[in-house]
Amino acid sequence: MAKGNSYLPRKLHSLLGVIPLGLFIIEHALTNYSAYEGGQEGFTKSIDFLNSVPLVFWLELFVIWLPILFHGVYGLYIAYQSNLNTGRFSYGRNWAFAAQRITGVITFIFVAWHFYETRFQITLGNVTHEELGQHMNGIVSDPLVFTAYIIGVLAAMFHFSNGLWAFFVSWGITVGPRAQKVSSNICMVIFVILSALFLLSLFAFRGDEFASAAATALSSVSNG
Repeated sequence: MAKGNSYLPRKLHSLLGVIPLGLFIIEHALTNYSAYEGGQEGFTKSIDFLNSVPLVFWLELFVIWLPILFHGVYGLYIAYQSNLNTGRFSYGRNWAFAAQRITGVITFIFVAWHFYETRFQITLGNVTHEELGQHMNGIVSDPLVFTAYIIGVLAAMFHFSNGLWAFFVSWGITVGPRAQKVSSNICMVIFVILSALFLLSLFAFRGDEFASAAATALSSVSNG
């Protein structure tokens, strides 16, 4: 169980994990999946569409990055305050509770790393939006980094899906055992679908089309 956590911050932490962060995860999964479905051209079109949204910087700041920062930092505090007693109580939901805390820490590290590798590099001017696909190819071409990305994606999707189940329970949406059992199955399906979308996109970024585009871009820079 968790200790020393006030009611309102925990409720806000729970809410932000679903709205708006849940919507961002779904959008991000679909955008990345366009790399698998439409290749370099499809991914670039998806990125261009997102950047054409009015006030996109402020929307990202207040709807995505600040909520992520609060959810992540406060989530680390919750994980620090939690007692993982799976040795004493080994039933399924207790293991899920422990996994939620562990994957939360992994997800926080992964998101910070991924943000630095992508969005922060765009902000610094080292990578353009149009070059993001080739840039991702360069990142995940390293087998160790690719493996780390797979672990990070699976941890993040479990953390979101299991957190969604906990959200339904804590907000009184699923009250009885049967409702919680049904929602658990639904959340597992969500975990599988979102994980598949992200993993397929990772394999797409490692594919020949993005590798060729990255090689062409590198050659142009060298010749320039």
